[in-house]
Amino acid sequence: MTSVKEFRVEREPTATATGRGRFAFTDDYSVFDWGPMPDTIPEKGRSLCTMGAFNFELLEGAGVTTHYRGVGPDAVPLAEVDDAPRELAIELVQVPDLPFADGAYDYDAYHAAAGGNYLVPLEIVFRNTVPVGSSLRTRSEPADYGLDRESWPDEPVDLPEPIVEFSTKYEEQDRYLDRSEAERIAGAANLDALEALAHEVNRVVTDRANEAGFVHEDGKIECCYVDGTVAVADVVGTFDENRFAYDGQEVSKEVVRQYYKRSHPEWVEAVSEAKAAADERGVADWRPLCDVDPDPLPGSVISAVADLYAAGANAYTDESWFDAPPIDDAVDAVHDL
Repeated sequence: MTSVKEFRVEREPTATATGRGRFAFTDDYSVFDWGPMPDTIPEKGRSLCTMGAFNFELLEGAGVTTHYRGVGPDAVPLAEVDDAPRELAIELVQVPDLPFADGAYDYDAYHAAAGGNYLVPLEIVFRNTVPVGSSLRTRSEPADYGLDRESWPDEPVDLPEPIVEFSTKYEEQDRYLDRSEAERIAGAANLDALEALAHEVNRVVTDRANEAGFVHEDGKIECCYVDGTVAVADVVGTFDENRFAYDGQEVSKEVVRQYYKRSHPEWVEAVSEAKAAADERGVADWRPLCDVDPDPLPGSVISAVADLYAAGANAYTDESWFDAPPIDDAVDAVHDL
């Protein structure tokens, strides 16, 4: 998988009880499902952890059930720490292996091992706008969402109402799913409940983004299922999980995606070709089929993106966690990357 978080277990979950653990957020970054890239972005991990904790506490204040327990080694509320945290304490559920054989993933085996306490193997995606770079542009037409235009323009498009989609979580290549397949993959977790939870998370994060001067374009949640209840898992509302804009400029890892598309298109194309080849051959891991490695980012780009993450976290939480420029200056610095 391509996570840039380290996962630490304190107490293993069982079939009858949740466990406890924590995420340690690294300064790694990943684009196009590559996994950790050749370099790091300073303080990125702390900015994501801080935003994630801030949003979990907003959600719990709104009555949304989550797996969040606090930050740092003592699992305390964000307000009780002086420095931006790197560790986020969570409740754990079972995550069985997802077998892959004969070109297919065996979700029946996953759920047989999971029982009634598991991480739902779906990503639930919500969209308020269709920014440049959104996968929705390659899978549908504007008219499919009530938009009076024939093609997608070279600028973000607001949707009349938020939409929710479902994609795979543990497959080597993410797949968007129709409702019947999403229901099968969700197992005992009710798809309507997952969709309603995504809409509520989207509402809370969007409201906060508006207050802080951001536009919340899209994002995702992951969920756990425990004895009939679904709760928000993983991390929520960060610049890696969600797309935000500020004064018309992307403020998320989309900045890095677009930089690689412009400056290293041969690697982006090689990734696309490797994924297609893996599909054709019926193999799960496409990376060995990619014959081009990504270049490291120039130092000036790393510095500008680091400032963007830090300044964005300061602005979103309305607290000076990081020694970073004002958000307006940080956004200006990435305009021409």
